[in-house]
Amino acid sequence: MSRRYQVLHDTRYRYATPVSLAQQLAHLWPRDCAWQRCLTQDLQVSPPPCRRVDSLDVFGNPLTRLAFERPHAALHVRAQLLVEVLPRRAIELQTSPPWPMVRQALSYRWQAWQADALDATRYRFPSPYVGLGPAFEHFADACFPPQRPLLEAVAALMHKIHAEFAFDASATQVATPLLTVLERRRGVCQDFAHLMLACLRSRGLAARYVSGYLLTQPPPGQARLVGADASHAWVSVYCPSNGWVDFDPTNNLLPALEHITLAWGRDFGDVSPLRGVILGGGHHDPEVQVTVTPL
Repeated sequence: MSRRYQVLHDTRYRYATPVSLAQQLAHLWPRDCAWQRCLTQDLQVSPPPCRRVDSLDVFGNPLTRLAFERPHAALHVRAQLLVEVLPRRAIELQTSPPWPMVRQALSYRWQAWQADALDATRYRFPSPYVGLGPAFEHFADACFPPQRPLLEAVAALMHKIHAEFAFDASATQVATPLLTVLERRRGVCQDFAHLMLACLRSRGLAARYVSGYLLTQPPPGQARLVGADASHAWVSVYCPSNGWVDFDPTNNLLPALEHITLAWGRDFGDVSPLRGVILGGGHHDPEVQVTVTPL
């Protein structure tokens, strides 16, 4: 059976001094996939932008461009969604091809590429938030013995990250280097997804960063709190026989009916919910509240 969720994503900026000009990019619309449909969507922006353009980014994610050409001291962006999540097809990890075979299939060769494999190759290389190197390859060595099925090895890496790293919202920031995360063994879902990407790409495999929402459960006997949820992040790995398969290292599971997919790219920078450039403003920090309500 499918599940339906109402998602409310509120972002507020209060600037120390007025902003005279601003350009913002918003990844706030969930993309339609085989496992989900966006039934309704509403975007409220205050102050109203001078221009708004809805399009797709280079990865196929819905993208909204907002332009502000009048002075403003605050910005409020609210996205309200109704999303239906469908059951995903079952995956047998043990029947996937050996990981060295997949790496070889994604390596440069003179033959013509299949369209899906060619698209996957863009997720094999370093990106602004995901560097590659021997430290990441060494960390995952025990998970990738020769000829182990790819998806079984990726699941072992997911288990390892979940077991050896502690969730600590105060341990890192967006720009904390991955080697620091690896050394401290602490971070948040974004860090764990980036680390898993680095381990996979360092072995020549294709993996992408997925942003979205996760239904969290309140303590027994307590009502759900508005704004208590947050944006979530996990990893998707390319397997020639299975397509893209998602893994959530923060929760040590394969995403299912409680994961809502928003967008995917090389790393967080490609799919940040709201980012842009401003002229003026002084010091400011965003206030973000996310509420996922099952219907």
